[in-house]
Order: sequence, then structure tokens, then C-alpha cells
Amino acid sequence: MIEGTAGVSGRRDPDEALLDDQDALAEHDPGGMLRHTASAGAQVRESAALAAEANLQVLADEGRPRAVVIAGIGTAGRTGDVLATVAGPRCPVPVIPHRSAGVPGWVGAADVVIAVSASGRSPEALGAAEAAHRRGARLVAVGAPDSQLQSVAERARAPFIPVPRRAPARASLWALTVPVLLAARTLGLVKVNEADLAETAARLDADADRCRPTAESFVNPAKSLALGLAGSVPIVWGSSPLATVAARRFGDTLSANARYPVVSGALGEAGRGRVGLLDGVFGGLAEGERDIFADPDDEASTGTRLRLVLLRDGGLNPEDDADEPLDVEERRADAVQTLAERRGVRCDVVTAEGGSALERLASLVAVPDFASVYLALAHGLDPMAVPAITEMKELANQ
Repeated sequence: MIEGTAGVSGRRDPDEALLDDQDALAEHDPGGMLRHTASAGAQVRESAALAAEANLQVLADEGRPRAVVIAGIGTAGRTGDVLATVAGPRCPVPVIPHRSAGVPGWVGAADVVIAVSASGRSPEALGAAEAAHRRGARLVAVGAPDSQLQSVAERARAPFIPVPRRAPARASLWALTVPVLLAARTLGLVKVNEADLAETAARLDADADRCRPTAESFVNPAKSLALGLAGSVPIVWGSSPLATVAARRFGDTLSANARYPVVSGALGEAGRGRVGLLDGVFGGLAEGERDIFADPDDEASTGTRLRLVLLRDGGLNPEDDADEPLDVEERRADAVQTLAERRGVRCDVVTAEGGSALERLASLVAVPDFASVYLALAHGLDPMAVPAITEMKELANQ
């Protein structure tokens, strides 16, 4: 074990055997991040029930808004990306994620602001809620009960949907996302029905079972993905807008849980520049210097290498409106896999499954979420405790 300068202990090289040692997993995960990650399906069900108890109908009484702003940061901010993607290009109004305090200058009485904060006290969500109230915009607040955000919502006589704090924010994606989607449904912006929610929860439950700690690495897709990424510089690209949301989510969790530097984003955008990483000093150039007789899994012989994770989403119906034709997305994904193979860059592929956009998103998020936790544990890191995040908040609030 190595003791870091901030008192963080861990291993530079991953311990593969640890992932199949139940006692060791429990010892390195004292905060229960694996358990929290496995609660995703339950989060969908509970959040749907809590949203049903909120008075969301008041949103619809004033008709369709001019625009919807989703205010939050971190995992809360990702809920805006999910809504924009699930709503899709056919959405009748703009859906705008907003990640800084306050709201855009044009927001007024014709608009809706959804302020999201797992803790109920983030400056971004609080600032947006206060600004929405001052400007007469319709407000919905999503956050911890008995929080500052709830107080703002009560002053504004706005709907408030509680999110019980049973898990850290980054493990609460679904608890935060479902209320946002249901508020948007009330406004007529998305078609998410109870069957979609039930199937999404079932998908998350099934993936949690496949990725459970007692499933050994050779049959556990999350452990296998984690071990493949170990010691690499991960690149995570999504083939479609929906898959891109999942790719950015994986980048978030790899950084926060496993403390890995990550490049993540849209494959279409990567094709205009970042695909060149495959030729660089961690990609094809490193492959050209490798001893052809060396063990390809021996980091000492290969050095730090890129590892590509491609999240593929073929979409549901080719006739539906989309940002670009599905066959273009598919050809682009095939092309980048070929490029990686030619340069010796290993590639993991996660393919979306499911009958709705929300279920397909869940199928692209669940295994990577677990993989980020297992990768942290393989390095002897506690995925729950991130001292740099705590210190950053303390220093920024001085």
C-alpha cells in the first residue's frame, strides 16, 4: 500500500485477486458504495412514488412553457442532459441544462426552472431557485427533505420532490433523474409512462445482480471492465446523443470513484479531432515501441496505454426523427473500432438494450457505474471518501 500526500492510501498497481475476495471488498468499501450503486432500481421506484405525491399538476395549469432550465451541478447537472436527450429533437420547447448559480438572463414568467440538488444546499440549485422565484418563473425543486432548497420552494409555493439521502450524490443519479422526467412529462415534453419506469427499474435490478460482489470476475461484466481499464488512460465515447450522456456519466464516476483521468464525449465530435489520440504516445505510437514477445497484459512492458470504451446505441425506430441517421452512427462506431484495432488499442463495447430510451440509457449506465467502483477497490481506494472533493469545498468556502 502507498500513503499519499493527503493521507490517502492505495495501490499504484491494481490487485485483481481482491475483486473476488468478499472480505477484502467489504473492508475497502466501508461506506457501502457497491450497495448504494445496487440501489438504482429501487431509486427509480421510490422517486416515482415521491413525485406522484408532489403537486406537479400546478405546472400544467399555466400551459406549455417557453423553455425549461434544469439547474444543478455534478450528478444533478446530468439530469438535465438526460431530460434533453430523452425528450429528443421532437421536444416542442428548448430544454437547457444550466450548471452555474442563478439562471440565464432571459428566464422569466414564461419559463420553468427545475432546481436539482441531492443535498438541497448546492449554491447552483439554490441560486437558480431564488432567481426563478424573483422573476416569476414556474419552479420545481428536487432535493433532500428539510433542506434549504425545500425552504425556497415553500416560499415560492412551488412543488418540491424529496430525495432521501441514503446514498452520496454520485450514486443517486436515478433518484434525481426520475423526478425531473416526471415534471417534464406533466408539461407535455416527454412520453415516459409507468411501464417505461418499471422496465427501467427491472433492467437496473438485473444488471445489479449480474454485477454483484459475489459474482466472480470472469462472469461479472463490471469486474471484467474494471480490470481491462486498470492502469490505462480511458477514452469513453458514445455513438449517439443518448450513449453520449452515458459516456459522460462514466467519465464522472471513473474520475470521482477510481480517480482516473478520462476523456469522454460524443463519438461524432471525436471524429473531428480527438480520434487522433489513437495515434498518439499512449496509442499507436506506444504500440509500435512494444516488444512483440512481451505479455500484452504486463504494464511494465507496455507502459500506460489508452483503453477505448465504446457505448453503442442503435436507437429504436429508424423512421423517428434524430439528429442524424442511425446508419451514420453505426458506420462511425464500426470505423472507430477498426481504427483502434489497427493501432493495437484495446476496445470494450457496451451495447444498449431495452424498449424505451430510458431503459436503453439504464443499460448503458449500470455496468460502467459498478466498474468505476470495482476499479477503485482494486487500487485499494475507498470509493466513497474523496478527500480532494471535501478539501476543495472547504477551500472554496473560506
